[in-house]
Amino acid sequence: MKAARIHKYDESVPKGSLVVEEVEEPKIEHPLDVIVRIGAAGLCRTDIHIVEGQWQPIQDQDLTLLPYIPGHENAGWVEEVGSGVSNVSVGDTVICHPLMTCGLCRACRAGNDMHCENGAFPGISQDGGFADLLKTNARAVVKLDPILKPAEIAALADAGLTAYHAVKKALPLLYPGTKAVMIGAGGLGHIGIQSLKAMSPAEIIVLDPSEEALELAKEIGADQTVKVGDDHVNTVMEMTNGNGAEIVFDFVGERGAQNDAWNMTRPGGSHYVIGYGGVTEVPTIDIISTERNIVGNLVGTYNDLAELMTLTAEGKVKLHTTTYPLDAADDAMQDLNNGRLRGRGILIPEGAKDAA
Repeated sequence: MKAARIHKYDESVPKGSLVVEEVEEPKIEHPLDVIVRIGAAGLCRTDIHIVEGQWQPIQDQDLTLLPYIPGHENAGWVEEVGSGVSNVSVGDTVICHPLMTCGLCRACRAGNDMHCENGAFPGISQDGGFADLLKTNARAVVKLDPILKPAEIAALADAGLTAYHAVKKALPLLYPGTKAVMIGAGGLGHIGIQSLKAMSPAEIIVLDPSEEALELAKEIGADQTVKVGDDHVNTVMEMTNGNGAEIVFDFVGERGAQNDAWNMTRPGGSHYVIGYGGVTEVPTIDIISTERNIVGNLVGTYNDLAELMTLTAEGKVKLHTTTYPLDAADDAMQDLNNGRLRGRGILIPEGAKDAA
């Protein structure tokens, strides 16, 4: 089969970071294995961080994974199943939860799939979906409403799931009259805006350096927008009567956004960290004296993904994407790394049926 693979880590993310080549097809090895023919795979900023080597100390300390296939936002059609699979059949359209979970550990039994003690993460800890075929397991596949097409929803498997999970956790704190700030209206943020609009009465303030992204934010639910510049933090403070927002969702997590997020969070409020790559440094006295919280967010649960699929089928959440053939995976990577990509980049294998 054809796949795009990483052969080395390089913090500069040079052209040629992804090499498209012929590799061996995955095979059923366990009764609960599921092989999915990829209809579409989302390109995520995590893929940039993988190439940069940020995940190497965590997932590949001895450099035995290379070369391997990234891609953790995957949707397509069931190609083959193990003998113990009963929840999907060959030919079903599915979206894949990013994690292959065991179902037996305490985290799984509590419904916290993303903290599975025995989980595997296709695209990060093993071969992922930038390929014709992906091997996952029965617990990871969500059977889709037939009206949903892989190219339209693939990126919801991680970007959408992460944004939805963060918004869902914050809902009890966002009653009528509260304000929520969202930093970043790109691949993650534009899904977060729609999810919050669908589920919360809070006023939504969106920040982004791009006028185009801010226009999109207005179209999909932002009540107010602020262009990131020299004085955007003070602008938000004025909009919130000098107090800051009850919730600040940081979909960027680097390049200073993490500091802005903390500074725009009101006393007693919460700073939700969703994007990553930077460092958050907060004096402990600031946390104590204002009772502000910093809340981490790691993808979401299987049920979160199923709920997000319902919102999508109802037309309340829609991905804004740019599609590339799998052969152009490296071009897509360069566009993402250099800020030329709007919305979410989607890779489509040559043989994917009905994916566009």
